[in-house]
Amino acid sequence: MKRKNIPLGRPSILRHTNAHSILKLLRDFGSCSRADLVRASGLSAPTVTNVVKDLLQKGLVEPLGEGESSGGRPPDMIRFHAERGCLLAVQISSASLTFLLTDLNGIELEACKLPLADYSTTPAAVCGYIEKELKLLLRKQKKTRDQLLAIVVGVPAITNVNDGTVLAISTLEDWRSVPLRDMLSKVVHCTVILENDINLAAQGEQFCGAAQSEKDFVLIDIGENVGAGIFLDGRIHHGSQWSAGEIGYMRLPGTSRRQPTIHEFGELEMLLTGSGILKSWHETSDKHTRGETASDDEINAIVILDMAHAGDARARKIIRKRAEIVADIIIDLSLILNPNLILLGGEIGGHPALIEFVRQQLQGSEFAVPSISSGTSGNRAVLWGAIALALEAIPSVLLPEPPMSS
Repeated sequence: MKRKNIPLGRPSILRHTNAHSILKLLRDFGSCSRADLVRASGLSAPTVTNVVKDLLQKGLVEPLGEGESSGGRPPDMIRFHAERGCLLAVQISSASLTFLLTDLNGIELEACKLPLADYSTTPAAVCGYIEKELKLLLRKQKKTRDQLLAIVVGVPAITNVNDGTVLAISTLEDWRSVPLRDMLSKVVHCTVILENDINLAAQGEQFCGAAQSEKDFVLIDIGENVGAGIFLDGRIHHGSQWSAGEIGYMRLPGTSRRQPTIHEFGELEMLLTGSGILKSWHETSDKHTRGETASDDEINAIVILDMAHAGDARARKIIRKRAEIVADIIIDLSLILNPNLILLGGEIGGHPALIEFVRQQLQGSEFAVPSISSGTSGNRAVLWGAIALALEAIPSVLLPEPPMSS
């Protein structure tokens, strides 16, 4: 019989792997004893003791004193020291920058919003605003810059996650092929992760929203833009050119045949967003209906959706037309991906009036139609998705891989 060569890891690699396992268990448990870690990890008691000792020296574990005895000596309790550092989520939109600061367990510490009206919105200017707000947030929480371990930024654009480049944002100044990760790294001095905002919204729904038990689902977000966050096998699906989920550019019957261009809005965005809804409202306006429920100065897309939900015939006709398009998108996505759940989010997509009409349109379809529901994380889905990604990155930041020996 031929002898197999079994590769053995270097001791430093083995210690590193064990430390990652124990750190994950500590974060999952909240607080526990060394004996709990031995039982949960399958590692020997001496190994767990040595790992915990190293984590204590690094300030990653905090002793809590004696726990309750089950008949013998009371166990020494420990926990992950989540206050050792902090994480920052940032959402960039055409109207504002929104911030969420948490500890290393994802517990909220501080949140704020910076309106961008009348401000320059060039990439350099936005990086400057982020640096300024970061300083204020850390000062409020009595944190140092060294304690910020990761920042995750959501952008309303196709984003190359690997090289940290934003391809284009048409609603902000000079946002074309922007090396945003490199720009931010120069001012924040920590791990920087970029991601498309709707992908982050889907991540947020999986982290603490309506898709917590789902591995395969799609979030269709309709607000300022139209897009989809696609989760396959528990991970964001980006596609080979980072454009998976850019459904605002989809071609459907009755829409324009022009070629989609990255620096312009897609055809469906011009139909489904607030401007498209409002345009239809004005096109159906006449002297007999104008002003019956609200003046044109008071009308916006959300008011029209509210009116449709309340039974207004004119508003219902407009929203039903949008629901037909959304239902077509859902069927197409379902036939291709066959997810278990599709969420509708955004201020328009998640509105009860649109969801009601979409469900009506999908009645009678015999296969491939998943469960349809609204997102539950609301306006903060992007921020919580960013925190979820930061939490995934933290073990590698806290316990970097040992250098390879020559």
